[in-house]
Amino acid sequence: MRREFTHYDSAGRISMVDVSAKPSTLRRASASALVKMSPSALRAARRNPKGDPLEIARIAGIGAAKRTAELIPLCHPLLLSHIDVQVGFCKNGVVVSSTVTSTGSTGVEMEALTAVTVAALTVYDMCKAIDRGIEITNIKLLEKSGGKSGTYVAPR
Repeated sequence: MRREFTHYDSAGRISMVDVSAKPSTLRRASASALVKMSPSALRAARRNPKGDPLEIARIAGIGAAKRTAELIPLCHPLLLSHIDVQVGFCKNGVVVSSTVTSTGSTGVEMEALTAVTVAALTVYDMCKAIDRGIEITNIKLLEKSGGKSGTYVAPR
C-alpha cells in the first residue's frame, strides 16, 4: 500500500487536512522523552531552590498539549478530554511521559508529543544553571489508538 503525505493538495501545495467527514471516535496517544543530565545536576534538581522542576514541567506539559494547534501550523484545534503528564527522576536524568485523550475526528499524537517536549524543555530551563550540557532525547510516540488507521504501538 502506497502512502501519501496528507498535508499537500493534488497540486503539491500545503493544505490542512479536511477531517469534516471523519467520524468522532475515542482517540488516545502516549509519548515520552528523556532529559539526560550529569549526576551533579540530577542531585541538585532534587532540591532546586527555584521550585520543584518536575511539578512545574508537568503543568507546562499539560498547558502545551492544550495549545498544540497554536504551535504546529496545520494541526487542528481539538477538544481534549484528558491530559496526563508524568515526570520523574531516573538513573541518568528525568523521564517524561504523556497520555492525551479526545473523542474527536482526528488523532491526538501531536498533543502527546508537544506535552512531553515542552515538559522536557521546562526541566532544562529549571536546571540549566547547574548543567548547560543537559540533553533532551528520545522524544517519541509510544502508542496511539482510535480512528481509521487503528492502533499503533512503537517497537520496544
